[in-house]
Amino acid sequence: MSDDHSPGDARQPYSDRGGPEGRHAETHDVRREQLTNPTGPEPQDESFAEDLAPQTPETIREDQVEMTVPGDRVKAVRNALPELDNAQLSRLSVLEAGTPLEQGSVYLDLNDREAGPFTAIGGQEAASRQRLVPKRDTDYELWNEIVGQDRPD
Repeated sequence: MSDDHSPGDARQPYSDRGGPEGRHAETHDVRREQLTNPTGPEPQDESFAEDLAPQTPETIREDQVEMTVPGDRVKAVRNALPELDNAQLSRLSVLEAGTPLEQGSVYLDLNDREAGPFTAIGGQEAASRQRLVPKRDTDYELWNEIVGQDRPD
């Protein structure tokens, strides 16, 4: 049974109340419904996401380029490699403390050459007591010389 008691045509229900929309307004709080209906995803603040984003290999390389010192400017490097001349030392890039290491890259700690080269894992940084030289920034002849591959047994 219908609760339509209007004098209008049966094809126009609730005609005295404004039709179906009017009846809806009588049974629901339309204003509250409009305020609480979902409007889609909230816009994201990109600057916040960039701050939290993990470092990518590209950003690590950029950081390393900014945080390297030529080997001829570091007294500890001169002392660790007395067999190299100034031209060879200037071709070495020594990472400063706190520089993030690229995962999978090979490094040599000049303060511990006997340990040999090591491969960095994710999240590693150059410690203050280390003098790290990245293999990818060093030509192979100089790398072999400082690693000790050219020395006779």
